Amino acid sequence: MLRLIAGRVVSLAATLLAASLAIFLIMEVLPGDPASVMLGTSAREDTLAALRQKLGLDRPAPERYLEWVGGALTGDLGTSVTYGVPVGGLVADRLAITVPLAVLAILISTAIALPLGIAAAANRDRFVDRAVMVFAQLGIAVPNFWLGLLLILLFSTSLRWFAAGGFPGWSAAGVGPALKALLLPAAALGLPQSAVMARVARAAVLDVLDEDFVRTARAKGLTRGAALRRHVVPNALIPIVTILGLQFSFLVAGAVLVENVFSLPGLGRLAWQALAQRDLVVIKDVVLLFAAMVIVVNFAVDLAYLVLDPRLRGRS
Repeated sequence: MLRLIAGRVVSLAATLLAASLAIFLIMEVLPGDPASVMLGTSAREDTLAALRQKLGLDRPAPERYLEWVGGALTGDLGTSVTYGVPVGGLVADRLAITVPLAVLAILISTAIALPLGIAAAANRDRFVDRAVMVFAQLGIAVPNFWLGLLLILLFSTSLRWFAAGGFPGWSAAGVGPALKALLLPAAALGLPQSAVMARVARAAVLDVLDEDFVRTARAKGLTRGAALRRHVVPNALIPIVTILGLQFSFLVAGAVLVENVFSLPGLGRLAWQALAQRDLVVIKDVVLLFAAMVIVVNFAVDLAYLVLDPRLRGRS
């Protein structure tokens, strides 16, 4: 068990290192002048030289990379050229919105997808199964930002149940209003993903329903519902947990658009603004943080496998 966890930790560190190296090479080493990208081709040469010196572009690339990685490990992400403040502070403020948004979206997705997937599998080829498959097809086809616009039109413009955008803050307005401001964006992120998870849950439950031990349990007098609860669902959790880990990557990518649709000052909106303002310092740090979040979530999924599947624990 400990050997498996140690192997996962080494893999996590190696993946993070490879991701940081790829980001650095693309942003600062490949042909092109980052200073010219940030200031534009019409900038004066002395202004470009000053920015190159400020960013350390006049130093060797390996030295800059080691300084960047070392700073990231200690929380020093440099200074934003656009805002003139430390990037670490910018990121910390935005994470307080993006992380709860992603968690709420995953909760919404799971709460919808699991019952639908299990119900579809338990009623194979019946009306419930077909209805869930129609929902899944529609959910996969609808982009999350377009769904966000529809939710604004319905719940904000027509019904006036929610604000159309913005975030009141956790301390200023309290937890309740803050969560309410995140509910529509989380639904826009989570509903399309629930369609994907419902299909995966249905397929996983159907695979387990066809196993011999389920038929044996039913033959011994166990009811259909009890067999689902005790045997089928626990054994179908591994592919569902896998899709949960993969969905986090889509949620991180979707946050860039959804946060702009709902005017949420989160990490996705910060990345969008930095891209529009050509602030490569912020872009580099935010992309690294996005990559680290996805890698850490996948690491957590690997640990969940060890809990859910006793066969993996037996290999230690």
